[in-house]
Amino acid sequence: MTTTNAASVLLIYTGGTIGMQEDCNGALKPFDFDSLLQNVPELGKFAGRIDHHTFEPLIDSSDIEPSIWVNLAEIIREKYDEYDGFVILHGTDTMAYSASALSFMLENLGKPVIFTGSQLPIGRPRTDGRENLISSVEIASAKKPDGRARVPEVCICFDSHLLRGNRCIKSDAGTFNAFSSPNYPSLAEAGISIVYNDLLVRRTENAPFAINTSLDTRVSILKLHPGITPQVVRDIMLGSDTRAVIIETYGSGNAMSKEWFNAIIRQSAAMGKILVNVTQCAAGFVDMAIYANGRGLGQAGVISGHDMTTEAALGKLFFLMGQTDDNELVKRQLELDMRGELTL
Repeated sequence: MTTTNAASVLLIYTGGTIGMQEDCNGALKPFDFDSLLQNVPELGKFAGRIDHHTFEPLIDSSDIEPSIWVNLAEIIREKYDEYDGFVILHGTDTMAYSASALSFMLENLGKPVIFTGSQLPIGRPRTDGRENLISSVEIASAKKPDGRARVPEVCICFDSHLLRGNRCIKSDAGTFNAFSSPNYPSLAEAGISIVYNDLLVRRTENAPFAINTSLDTRVSILKLHPGITPQVVRDIMLGSDTRAVIIETYGSGNAMSKEWFNAIIRQSAAMGKILVNVTQCAAGFVDMAIYANGRGLGQAGVISGHDMTTEAALGKLFFLMGQTDDNELVKRQLELDMRGELTL
């Protein structure tokens, strides 16, 4: 293991705005990572060795899919003993999905895996990418006095905030403050110096690092809205290729009281499908015991997602369903806090 002053970091560039720069004709092209230290010399203050791995071809954030997550997990496993931390440069649109999924796929993680990106290309004069990258490398390199990683979690570092990856949502497409964590505080804040909230950082038992790459993606998402039709609900809830459904409900977990809707929910549950209730609200949690409409969902067999984001619920379902064909076991595990993704 390297010392704090000679930390080693692997940059993994999947694609996205941060890795683009303008050529002499004003066209955007991928950044030349071989010259990264020349362009951002501050990185050398935090890591004695910075290597990079670039996806070929580069992946637009909108094209991210589970096979990319498997690839990322395999790269981290292959390089795990060689580096003190990992920084994943990723497009912002699906970054919260990727960070959530990786948090479940990486077992007994003892090193930082920091996702970051930017709203403007790193070559632009007002880019946010430079500071996001510098802060991410510093955090990926940071260690406690005993040599352990300061933040051994999958995180998103953006606009001076370090957020737990499976608590994040992309909440703003028009400012540098693109991500928020409504139900869990920041793990660190980058100002004149980086201030860590050490008591909030999750640490795993001293067990061997492993990856879980068996994912079952047979999950659908039903977002309730006024005027939704029985046919739409039926197609999603009763689909033969759907093993689980995330139901995005109103407020603290409420849905309409119409009998046709409740009948479809009961039919879906009777088919053995895994039904999870998450709120459409950015902040807050599901409590199906408060109102009669919510209690009806619980009585029909819908599981509370507590304060999980949709992104976290999706990643958790992919992971759990990939481990077992037993839907009842998956239902029980869904309500357990496995990676700091929910509050009990």
